[in-house]
Amino acid sequence: MTDVTRPPIAPLAPTSATLRLVWRRLQRNWLSAIALGLIVMMMLAAAFAGWIAPYEPDATDAAATLQVPSLHHWLGTDIYGRDLLSRIIYAARVDLTVAFGATAMALVIGCAIGAVAGLYRGIVDLIIMRCVDSVMAFPAFILAMAITAALGNSVGNVLLAISLTQIPNYLRLIRGEIFRIREMEYADAARVVGNPAWRIMFIHLLPNALPPIIVQATLAMGYALLTMAALSFIGLGIQPPQSEWGSMTAEGAQFIVTGEWWLFLFPGLAIVLMVLSFNLIGDSLRDFLDPRMRGVR
Repeated sequence: MTDVTRPPIAPLAPTSATLRLVWRRLQRNWLSAIALGLIVMMMLAAAFAGWIAPYEPDATDAAATLQVPSLHHWLGTDIYGRDLLSRIIYAARVDLTVAFGATAMALVIGCAIGAVAGLYRGIVDLIIMRCVDSVMAFPAFILAMAITAALGNSVGNVLLAISLTQIPNYLRLIRGEIFRIREMEYADAARVVGNPAWRIMFIHLLPNALPPIIVQATLAMGYALLTMAALSFIGLGIQPPQSEWGSMTAEGAQFIVTGEWWLFLFPGLAIVLMVLSFNLIGDSLRDFLDPRMRGVR
């Protein structure tokens, strides 16, 4: 006798077939492949900074101040004689930690609250959405500035500030997805056979609502990185002497008129490349996870 307690589950595609599909898409979209390579390379450099960086990031050398890029200092030195390449590598630890950490925290909290709002509706949904509307009434960057100014500019506080500004995006997105898929036939079948609400949510609804959330999370990493750099640039983020791309760009900006172009160019280039890479990966994930787009590229 057929088990009617749960709807039939479609067989999963073999892992090898999925990997082949991913490989074909990377071959077609070489920009995304380069972006993925840059992200992986920067993550590895940050993880093994102690072995890769040619100098200590905070080691000063009065005899080597403001040196142009050379064989001894590939990206030049700053006003204190610190090696710029080493500082950029060590700064990747802070920037990527905040980008991934803030996105993960916002995703978990936003999806949990949004799922509750989408499942129960009524007064619960009304209260949650009015709170979200109140938060979204403030520009995200202004809100992040206010939080860091109130709590302090440590790494943990900056991570918390950025995650709080991102929570409404995930909450509204998952709520809308739950509203859409909770009326589908398989969700009705799960309710008819007597599945509890928690099982319907975690087994039947949330897995089918994840693709747009994954795409949003990938794009949000670039936003978190950019917000982190902007906060540090204006003095509300990570402060010197700790290495951080935004604060390094701010330090180098004062030397634009005197010709020391490398001081602001290379930290700024690191920010641009990482944000662009996250955006390209998010665009590719959208095409990969959306069945309607699979035949387009």
